[in-house]
Amino acid sequence: MEYTIQKLGQLAGISTRTLRYYDEIGLLKPARINSSGYRIYGSAEIDKLQQILFYRELGVNLDHIKEIMTSKSFDRSIALKEHREKLLEKRAQLDLLIANVDKSIQQTERGIIMSDKEKFEGFKQKLVEDNEKQYGKEIREKYGEEAINKSNAKVKGMTQAQYEEVTNLTEEIAVNLKAAIATGDPSSELAQKTADLHRQWLSFYWNEYTKEAHAGVAQMYVDDERFTAYYDKIQPGAAEFLRDAVHIYTKN
Repeated sequence: MEYTIQKLGQLAGISTRTLRYYDEIGLLKPARINSSGYRIYGSAEIDKLQQILFYRELGVNLDHIKEIMTSKSFDRSIALKEHREKLLEKRAQLDLLIANVDKSIQQTERGIIMSDKEKFEGFKQKLVEDNEKQYGKEIREKYGEEAINKSNAKVKGMTQAQYEEVTNLTEEIAVNLKAAIATGDPSSELAQKTADLHRQWLSFYWNEYTKEAHAGVAQMYVDDERFTAYYDKIQPGAAEFLRDAVHIYTKN
């Protein structure tokens, strides 16, 4: 069966503008253009759009989706199985958060006791899942499966106090980094304090801290546009400034 762009948009629940954009960037081309100038999509395009929407649901950006789906090694059957595994993981995370909320409601309304560990279980799981979704491929290639699995296990094993401390450290790093940038000197006392706070923050996730790995992570903040965007939200140039401060810190 064939669909016009409008019919396909209605079927998939996305706008015709999105489909036109997918066409423009070469992600999803129509099967043909009819005599009236309308984009026409067939079964192959339907299957491809399904794959795209699966990846989008998992938070994969369009450039990466295009890279995956245009690869000679791309296999739709394998991709669908991988989608299923990721969705099951996502469902498990949501189930955990729902159970967490239910217990909190019961605690509030019925006086049921909920341990501190239970209160934070869902949030820690989400922290791991979000990190895997955004950066899992890169950090596993850089540091290896074993190191990342141990790091994830360490996060899941955090106590309430540790969870609160690492959350506070995240905010403290941002505040100090912005103030340090104002000095214009990555070797300044404030910049080096920020680098040390960053070391403390990393230590909550890593089983073993090394200066070489710390410097490598800081470099990745500049090399990877996603990390750069995260830190540059604090202030433009923040990722590069933090990289420079950490490189000075790890050499001392």
